[in-house]
Amino acid sequence: MQIVWFKRDLRVQDHRALARAAAQGDVLPLYVAEPSLWGQPDVSGRQWSFIAEGLHELQTDLKACGQPLAVRTGDVTQVLEALSQHVQIDGLWSHEETGNDWTFKRDQRVAAWCRAHGIRWTEIKNHGVQRRLASRNGWAGQWDAFMAEPVTVAPALKPVSVDVGHIPNARDLGLALDPCELRQKGGRRRGLSLLESFLTERGEQYRSAMSSPVSGERACSRLSPHLAWGTLSMREVTQRTWDKQRELKANPVRGNAPWRASLKSFNGRLHWHCHFMQKLEDEPSLELRNLHRKYDGIRPSAPDQERLAAWAKGETGLPFVDACMRYLRATGWLNFRMRSMVMATASYHLWLDWRAPGLQLARYFTDYEPGIHWSQVQMQSGTTGINTVRIYNPVKQGYDQDPTGVFTRKWVPELSAIPDEHLQEPWKAQNAGDVLGKTYPEQIVDHLTAAKQARERIWAVRRGDEFRAEASAVVAKHGSRKGAARKYARRAKTADPNQMSLPFGDGP
Repeated sequence: MQIVWFKRDLRVQDHRALARAAAQGDVLPLYVAEPSLWGQPDVSGRQWSFIAEGLHELQTDLKACGQPLAVRTGDVTQVLEALSQHVQIDGLWSHEETGNDWTFKRDQRVAAWCRAHGIRWTEIKNHGVQRRLASRNGWAGQWDAFMAEPVTVAPALKPVSVDVGHIPNARDLGLALDPCELRQKGGRRRGLSLLESFLTERGEQYRSAMSSPVSGERACSRLSPHLAWGTLSMREVTQRTWDKQRELKANPVRGNAPWRASLKSFNGRLHWHCHFMQKLEDEPSLELRNLHRKYDGIRPSAPDQERLAAWAKGETGLPFVDACMRYLRATGWLNFRMRSMVMATASYHLWLDWRAPGLQLARYFTDYEPGIHWSQVQMQSGTTGINTVRIYNPVKQGYDQDPTGVFTRKWVPELSAIPDEHLQEPWKAQNAGDVLGKTYPEQIVDHLTAAKQARERIWAVRRGDEFRAEASAVVAKHGSRKGAARKYARRAKTADPNQMSLPFGDGP
């Protein structure tokens, strides 16, 4: 009996662990809902709801293959122990996972259980992240080669006489109520529909429209939760994108330049996805401590709870920030630029240590992917030591990304009486006294003063040979191998620390 353990790979297509296990003998597909995992501070009910929808569809697809999915609730090692009392387990199969610290330690316990029982656990590469990577040199080319390999088809399975169990609900797992009325729904078929609509309709203006929360809602692919939880594989998405690019090249027509530019940008973001996950794979402590240790202690370790709560609820008195946070709470999604802005506001303007707001955002995101999330949280907080210190002006971002005010007014209706010209700076309106401090909060910080102070504190750390030496080591281990990183590495020992940075969003 081969046990195939499903984790962040809720599909039967392009599931190499399933296909290879089926070639060895009878297969029991298994998903374990782990209450201890769902008790961690970075997970939420909206994520479980998305997963549960994917599990229901996965059950149907596996039944069509010949053997339905078995679902258990509990500790994985205890579940395996119980199964071993009824069937002889010859092998455990799964995809590799780059998860949070809890899953890393859980996998260590599973490995120990397998060794103790003489069972071989085979983990198969799931996407572009590489285990035990010695060097980033050549990483992008290896990513391309892996994505070009054939997509694995769903295998035929023989029925196994095992109780399939049931999919638990959020309450069964001890999860708190998490209303997210506009959350994306899970399941492979929804993911395939999104992929097709993006590549045939919605994606044409991706490059120009993705920065705005208004246009980005439609122009972005919206595939992130399906990639995070594996209802689609990265290889499937990449190959379908390449097909579309080849189609455009083979049939050039006047006016398709936006399509070509958008898909080039989107293809870069697919690389980017795994590039940032690779950072956590190579440095698991990235979730817990500053990547560059010279930033240790720069912010108070205990967050200002009033500021944190105001930011999380969208009540900072900065209208565009508040609109983005309220939108995120209601939808479970936010486009990339706005994710960067709200995190930067928490870290710089509110001067919160990145861990607390990072956990809050992790819970809000239906598409929470630890490798991307914690890399970006640190990047937008200035603690990597190698990336540009980008302190967004939240007022300017409102003017730039929501010029008509339609987004801000929808999500911050308390400002309905404020004239359009002062919507992003209501404190300048003549009727500010009728609104601020009454129906809508006043600014909890002066954004310009706070940004100036944060910039001075962050850059003060970047002086000295010790900082530069550690930054050079960070680049060598985690930096992109494109020209910017190589140039950085060459001048790291002698450069002015104020010039030591990589471009925002650095990636292969």
